[in-house]
Amino acid sequence: MTSTTDPSPQRPQSGTAIDQPLPSLPVAIFQADRDGRLTAANSAFRVLALGGDVPSPRTTPWSNAHPADRHAAELAWREAVEAEGDFVVEFRVWHRDGRLLWVRVNASPVRDDLGRLEGYAGVAVDDTETVGKHLLLERLLGVVEPSADAVVILDRNGAPVYTNQTARVLFGVDDAVDLIRDPSVRSLLQTIRDQMPRELLVSSETSQWSGEVGFRGPDGLERILDVDLVIHRDHQGVIEYWGGVIRDVTARNHLQSELIRQATHDGLTGLPNRILLLRTTADALDRIRGTRGHVALLFLDLDKLKDVNDNAGHDVGDALLAQVANRVAHATRPADVIARIGGDEFVVLCNGSIDEHSALELAERIRLALSGKIMIRGVEVELTVSVGVALADSAQLEGVPSSDAALTLLRHADAAMYTAKRRGRSRVELYTEAMRAANVEQRELAAELERALANEELRLAYQPIIATHSGRVIGAEALLRWDHPTRGRLLPAQFLHLANESGAIVPIGDWVISRACQDTRAWLAAGLVEKTFSVHVNISPRQLQEGTFVERVLAVVRSMDLAPSQLTMDVDEQTLHEGQGASTRALQALRRFGVRLALDDFGVGVSSLTALRECAADVLKLDGTVARGLGANGDDDPIVRAIIQLAHALDMQVVAEWVTSADQLSRLRMLGCDMVQGYLLGEPIAAEAFAARSRRTVG
Repeated sequence: MTSTTDPSPQRPQSGTAIDQPLPSLPVAIFQADRDGRLTAANSAFRVLALGGDVPSPRTTPWSNAHPADRHAAELAWREAVEAEGDFVVEFRVWHRDGRLLWVRVNASPVRDDLGRLEGYAGVAVDDTETVGKHLLLERLLGVVEPSADAVVILDRNGAPVYTNQTARVLFGVDDAVDLIRDPSVRSLLQTIRDQMPRELLVSSETSQWSGEVGFRGPDGLERILDVDLVIHRDHQGVIEYWGGVIRDVTARNHLQSELIRQATHDGLTGLPNRILLLRTTADALDRIRGTRGHVALLFLDLDKLKDVNDNAGHDVGDALLAQVANRVAHATRPADVIARIGGDEFVVLCNGSIDEHSALELAERIRLALSGKIMIRGVEVELTVSVGVALADSAQLEGVPSSDAALTLLRHADAAMYTAKRRGRSRVELYTEAMRAANVEQRELAAELERALANEELRLAYQPIIATHSGRVIGAEALLRWDHPTRGRLLPAQFLHLANESGAIVPIGDWVISRACQDTRAWLAAGLVEKTFSVHVNISPRQLQEGTFVERVLAVVRSMDLAPSQLTMDVDEQTLHEGQGASTRALQALRRFGVRLALDDFGVGVSSLTALRECAADVLKLDGTVARGLGANGDDDPIVRAIIQLAHALDMQVVAEWVTSADQLSRLRMLGCDMVQGYLLGEPIAAEAFAARSRRTVG
């Protein structure tokens, strides 16, 4: 080497140090012999590769490298020397300030005058940023390539720069370059371009867009693609590349559509449910605002569907409901909307022109279509339906949101349907002003009932239960009374249905149990009743469905220091069926703790024997209608005798209700009835009056 600035790789003068003539150059330069030992290095190289140390005679260019990289550098050097070729290596170096740098060394062979390899001369550069970007790119590709989302990058001309495996599978190509040749892909790109807002295409800044586009894939199936697109522009506003993440959302959209359908439709019949009915009704009401049009709702309730389920099974009941939906569809007009909003409740929304006359005519046509005998899976079913009709016009919508008006209209149709049921079933009733007034009165009464408990307006009256053969008072039934401040004393039939509808029956029921137990404790403490005395309390389905009902009852019994058997729960067949399994489980839990159970109103239900089998009880209360004719003629004797014998065979005591005559009492005693209850033996009276008469016997 004749000059330190001569770039040709000739042999340098002996003893020349490269850092002497180039002290101010920022380029890191070094020279090494065949064995890789440094023979010269400038200050920039020492700072970058050697941490600023002065190289010793045995120092290599990579001597300060990360331990994991030294061996690879050594092997690369040997391979370069053996091939007498260029030497290139990258390694990590800890900088004095604590940073980990990537250093790239490039060296070329230095030969003597005879062309023999004498060593190497080269440069080192800080490659940290480049290596970092390369590593980041590798990691990004490691994440993107197996991604379930298709990733596509195109240059400014639309030629593919990168596609991951999912994109190639989605578009049915083997290589990214095939994308531009595929007509379906070109069509997709054009669709995306056409669907994008124009302002994004003419913008001078990097833009983003998201949307859904249709695409027919290589399998011929129509798909929905969710596209997230980036249009990257340089500082001059020229597009550099297009990048997109594409997700096939066909299955997701179908699933969402199905979930929405399930949320708004009845699973058995496929008809709209209550949610969709109210929404559709609100839309129909919106359309008649400011017009002379009407909207009508026809509320249908199948009479005695519960009897079909109980006697023939729920599969027959379900088949009947499907048949009913089909018959209603044939009886209504094409524009009408049919919905199933409950177990046996259907509603028809009359769209289009409708008035009172045509609504009643349509309701009657539906009633006739659902009347008569029908054969379902080999079972003959007597089908009847009660229909309530309600109409709304534009005047009724003034100042009222359509959603509220739709709910009100449905309630009016429901009230008309219940009127039809009360008037004999299998008939059509139109919602009238009189019904509205009755509904207002009922709502006012319901609101007053909510306050009755807090205002101490509720009372208990006790009717004695007498042992038939000893004549002693061995129990009493607690009967609820409401001393209304303006209406006077109200019986349960006048207000209890309101408590059940509003949920007030739960706190009222808790109060009844607590008060009855409190009065029983007082009578026991005063010695007015025997220790075998048990107070009977009627229980509603709503109470039994409360998760903590059993715990609350037992807590009251313990707090009053009563034996569990001194409390008897009276439940009827309807209560058992309405609560399904939950009611039976709650009652049996109470019975296991010693609380007595009585099956009330036995003999009036269509499946009393089924209730007797499904719910083990201690007492059977014979409904008064069954034993009403005892004493007057002997027709009822065999039936009553059979029921009493059946109850005794099941280890149950029998209470006969509504005993009103001495002959009836005598016959019940002869037939083996255990206990009796009725006006002959004592009217319901207050706790104080009951205590005074508690030792009364029957002669």
